[in-house]
Amino acid sequence: MTRIGWIGTGLMGSRMAANLLSAGFAVTVWNRTRDKVQPLLDQGATWADSPAQLAAAVDVLMTSLTDAAAVSDVLVRQGAAAALRPGTLMIDLSSIAPTSAREHARLLAITGVAHLDAPVSGGTRGASAATLAIMVGGAAADVERARPLLTALGRPTHVGPSGAGQIAKLANQVIVAVTLGAVAEALTLAARAGADPVAVRSALAGGFADSRILQEHGVRMLAGDFAPGGTVRNQIKDLDAAIALAEERHLDLPLLQATRVQFQAVAGELGDQLDHSAIFKLLMTRSQESVTRVL
Repeated sequence: MTRIGWIGTGLMGSRMAANLLSAGFAVTVWNRTRDKVQPLLDQGATWADSPAQLAAAVDVLMTSLTDAAAVSDVLVRQGAAAALRPGTLMIDLSSIAPTSAREHARLLAITGVAHLDAPVSGGTRGASAATLAIMVGGAAADVERARPLLTALGRPTHVGPSGAGQIAKLANQVIVAVTLGAVAEALTLAARAGADPVAVRSALAGGFADSRILQEHGVRMLAGDFAPGGTVRNQIKDLDAAIALAEERHLDLPLLQATRVQFQAVAGELGDQLDHSAIFKLLMTRSQESVTRVL
């Protein structure tokens, strides 16, 4: 049986690791705080005392971490890269810059370890239901080797060589962020202009303006439910990476630039730990303030 090592048990990672266990895979986990992974241990996971100990005992290392610095810390400072045996595979499901993914792939290739960048989209609901969209960059043979594991988490698609998975995720995040802004502005317009925004959202279903964001995040916006699924902080991180990639390619993407400004405003006025649908809360607050000033 393939032995899987899992590092990263946040909102997304804990759900993905649980799905691997439910699918019958042998999973070893590490986290800075053991109590945080107790539900996975109760489900049958094995505990490792360090990233290096975990890496030395597995056939596949899977990570789902906050950013490139966290992945590098696990690989380099905490010794996972040095402990991985030749012939093993690392699958990084974190959302990081394509250049960082390629750097990790080069680092591991020196010791004969294969690497896939495989960021995901679908939020905590998709992670729980194992319906995530998984964008995979790396060698085709390694993607096929990883497919049984990735299929237990969602729908993997090989999009190109090392770093391509992260490029696809940045494209995804541009669409998500811009659409969140559009939905938030449309519902604010409806609410402040005198229509019932709940009814407007329902009326748009099935038309050209419909989207998963309108359906799911629109409900959250109108309910005032901004408990974090995808945080404002992570949205800004991904938009920063997308802008850096666009600048590297000498591309002018004005919607991307404007949308980052909006999310930076959310972070500045409401904090960066709310769900990224909180862009609606910012717009509604500002529009109310404008009405008050006029009156």
